[in-house]
Amino acid sequence: MQFGVFTVGDVTQDPTNGRVPSDAERVKAMTTIALKAEEVGLDVFALGEHHNPPFVPSSPTTMLGWIAARTDRLLLSTATTLITTNDPVKIAEDYAMLQHLADGRVDLMMGRGNTGPVYPWFGQDIRQGINLAIENYALLRRLWREDVVDWEGNFRTPLQGFTATPRPLDGVPPFVWHGSIRSPEIAEQAAYYGDGFFANHIFWPKEHTSRMVDLYRRRFEHYGHGSADQAIVGLGGQVFMRKNSQDAKREFRPYFDNAPVYGHGPSMEDFTAQTPLTVGSPQEVIDRTLGFREYVGDYQRQLFLLDHAGLPLKTVLEQLDILGEEVVPVLRKEFAIGRPAHVPDAPTHESLKHQKVDA
Repeated sequence: MQFGVFTVGDVTQDPTNGRVPSDAERVKAMTTIALKAEEVGLDVFALGEHHNPPFVPSSPTTMLGWIAARTDRLLLSTATTLITTNDPVKIAEDYAMLQHLADGRVDLMMGRGNTGPVYPWFGQDIRQGINLAIENYALLRRLWREDVVDWEGNFRTPLQGFTATPRPLDGVPPFVWHGSIRSPEIAEQAAYYGDGFFANHIFWPKEHTSRMVDLYRRRFEHYGHGSADQAIVGLGGQVFMRKNSQDAKREFRPYFDNAPVYGHGPSMEDFTAQTPLTVGSPQEVIDRTLGFREYVGDYQRQLFLLDHAGLPLKTVLEQLDILGEEVVPVLRKEFAIGRPAHVPDAPTHESLKHQKVDA
């Protein structure tokens, strides 16, 4: 299994002191977090894409290229690449370029985004979100796999004899995950192509996540990509840890209570009971995370959200130390127990390259 962290890059006031970081501070903080992730032995750093305040990661390839130059092993991913409002041609070229710079340590998570006003800013209509995701991704796949593309669709100008440059590294496109919070159409899309499916797994109860993953697995098998338990599944997760549960709850509570997404709503206790958010000791995080397998099966990637809601960088780096030293080593060992041999690992550039040669 792959373990890592993802960030949405929010710029949020620290409720304990009223301080709001500058955009520059937040950008630098995210790069520091990525370097720390490699240092503590994590596998993946994933970056969201947003084009509206209070978020700053509007150019994921710029940041991931910077991180690629300063890391050796870390797999660089996106927590959302907006397949709806980005031009597929630009996605094809930008991420192929990043692939070359990072020696293949790149994959993507496609998503529609959940901010309505972004669509018209880029000349699109949110009511066409699903159709945009389907058509744009179909074109993106062709741009990576065909040297010369002729294309005509509903949402962009036609292409005649077009070649996206650079070509994917070693002729192997980046692996794609399709990320979704609530849309079964996206699970279907991932299954149709035999791509990965990433369930956000932050705001919804486990029953919802279980249904979405089960749909994807069944349709993956239906389309002939392998058995349902061989489908490629990733999960999000959200944690805050201290040595003991009482300290974790006391420290995190003001951040939870004032978080832009769920603050001033359910109590922290209700939210942690109804969603995968875990606030407590490292052992509680281990136990809760191992429990995910009970309702999604054996899966390939687990990403945690650590830096949000105004948490200071120092605290986030402390969380990474705990994650890398006390939590992930145990999860690696425990998740390996009883894992069937036919369940694949998460795809990497090297594994996809060997797969292509074998074919």
